[in-house]
Amino acid sequence: MDTTQLRNAYQTLFDAASTVADAGETRCTPHDGGWNAEQILAHVTLVNATTIAAISAVAAGINTTYDNRIALDTWTIGRVITLAGGTTGLRDRIRAQADALCTLTGPTLSEPELDTMVPSRLLSNNEVLVDQPVPLRELITGLAAVELPGHTQQLLDLLPRSARPTRPKG
Repeated sequence: MDTTQLRNAYQTLFDAASTVADAGETRCTPHDGGWNAEQILAHVTLVNATTIAAISAVAAGINTTYDNRIALDTWTIGRVITLAGGTTGLRDRIRAQADALCTLTGPTLSEPELDTMVPSRLLSNNEVLVDQPVPLRELITGLAAVELPGHTQQLLDLLPRSARPTRPKG
């Protein structure tokens, strides 16, 4: 599996996290009551850990499931922030997890492993998005195409409008 899109999504997330941290916005809570930067990064680490666990189980020939509810739990998110040591530790953890995910996914998994159906439950904003078996490949591509870009935008939305990076037109 080509991991270029996944690597690029992580790099864009890292760039956004750095921009927000440099602006001193890591603990700023958005006006809509959403997560601050540390909470967003902690959530990403939990999603990464869940994805790594699913990939590892499939590679080991073990039945697995994929459930993101723990990554939405506010107590767990707070605990991860504490255990990681805050923003810097969270960014370091995500970088290591990204390397692991790209290494495990890239040349390691066979096509049949990537096509393994994984019973999945994915929630967002208290709504069930997925509650059915999904090929492992789609969990990985969803991370690259939806999950990471969504949290990248969440991070950038913490910045004052005047400090947000401009997007190229086209």
